[in-house]
This record gives sequence, C-alpha cells and structure tokens, in this order.
Amino acid sequence: MQDIDFLEQQAVDAAISLHWKEAITLNKKIAEIDPQNLATYLRLGFAYLQQNDIQSAKKYYNKALKIQPKSSVALENIERIKVLQEKGGGKNKLGVSSISPAQFIEITGKTKTINLVNPGQKNALAKLIVGQKVILCIKRRKLEIRSQSNEYIGTLPDDISRRLISFIKAKSEYATYIKEANLKNVVIFIKEEFKGKSVSNNVSFPINFQKALEINNQDASQNTDEEEENENEDWEKLIEGHHEEEKETFVGVQSENLDDDEE
Repeated sequence: MQDIDFLEQQAVDAAISLHWKEAITLNKKIAEIDPQNLATYLRLGFAYLQQNDIQSAKKYYNKALKIQPKSSVALENIERIKVLQEKGGGKNKLGVSSISPAQFIEITGKTKTINLVNPGQKNALAKLIVGQKVILCIKRRKLEIRSQSNEYIGTLPDDISRRLISFIKAKSEYATYIKEANLKNVVIFIKEEFKGKSVSNNVSFPINFQKALEINNQDASQNTDEEEENENEDWEKLIEGHHEEEKETFVGVQSENLDDDEE
C-alpha cells in the first residue's frame, strides 16, 4: 500500500499544479492496483472534466457510484454533466483554462480568493473549469463576474464590490480566474495587475474591508469642496463616478449600466 500512497500524493500534486494529463496517468495506475479505490475514480472524473472530456468524466464518476452509490461528489458532477449535455446536445461546452499554477499564488494586498454570491444559472456554472479567465463587469453598485461569452456567473460581495469599483474607476486593472466551481458555488481568484495613479498609495485588498471603507467614508466627509474634486482623496466620488464615465470600458473590465439606479 505504500506504492499507492506515493502515487496518490503524486496524483494530488499534479492536480494542484493543473497538470491534468499527468494526474490522469497516475490515477489510472492507482486504479489498476486498487480497482475499488473511490477517491481515484473521483479524481479521474474531475481531471477529465478539466480536460474537456465529458464522456470520460462521466465514465469514471459512474465507476465511483458503483463503489459508493450515495457519493455526493459523483452525484453532483453527474448532474453537472447532464446539464452540459442537455444544453450542448452532448457536445463539449466547457470553458478554457488560461492560467498557470504560479498565478494562484497569494500576495497580501494584491490578490484575493472570493466566494461569489447570487450564483448564475446551472447551464452557465456547469461550463466553468479551474483556471478559466472571466470578466469583471460593473453594474450599478456591484461587480458581476461574467464569462468571456458574457454569461452571468455571480456577483462579488457588497464590501468588495464597492472598494474595487472605486479602484477600477481610478484606472486600476485586475485579472480574474475561476478557482473552484460546481452547480451551487463558485470561487474566483482576483489578481491586481495595475494600480491607478490616484489610488497608488492604497491597497486593493486590505485585511479588513469594512474598516477600510469606514475610513474612506470618514475622509470623504471631511473634504472641502475643492478637495472633493480630487479622486485621490474623495472615495465617495470614486464610487459614485462622473456621468461622463458611464459608458467607459476599462481594460479587462466591462462597464454595464454604470450607476443606473433604475432597471
């Protein structure tokens, strides 16, 4: 069993590094040694999904169900595959990964892993894969996450949305990727790529978002009329934005119905 333990660690490491072909090869070796290894079939199903091979993924999730008929992971992914096949006529409709493992490295103040709220429709979530690049889209006072084909995926929590909108209006740029996804939950990874001049002294992702917002609002309320014209000192102005900015599209960010309070 020591050989299996070693192979399992290698298989897990390969998956963490997004080396799916290697992960598949290693897990198949484990399955040959131990045909009743549930975790191996679950890993194979997931790896094949990331490789856009829906039929093979379905095959291994079904093998997992033969071992454990109530496996929640296998059942959830079989449902995901069913959604993909219903919407795509059985064709592969998964997204495309464009991230290297190194890009998931956490950097204090510059990156953040975020659970989305109000997730989108199942047929949109079913297509998501780890490492897929997605788009930040400003809509009213919130930041939505959309696919490259403009399908709604979910929304950032209010506190994070509010802060990032102010940074984006100040010409900051962010890269956003899928880190985890299923039919009920989506986790994204956001990385600061460029910080606008007017917010160059501020951190994109402070440890305490609420405290940072309170400080920003206090500073804004104390500004004189002249100071309120300076976006570096007036956060409320950054958040509200100018009417002439409503149709502006930032690099890597789509702006939709900016600051429109009506449907």
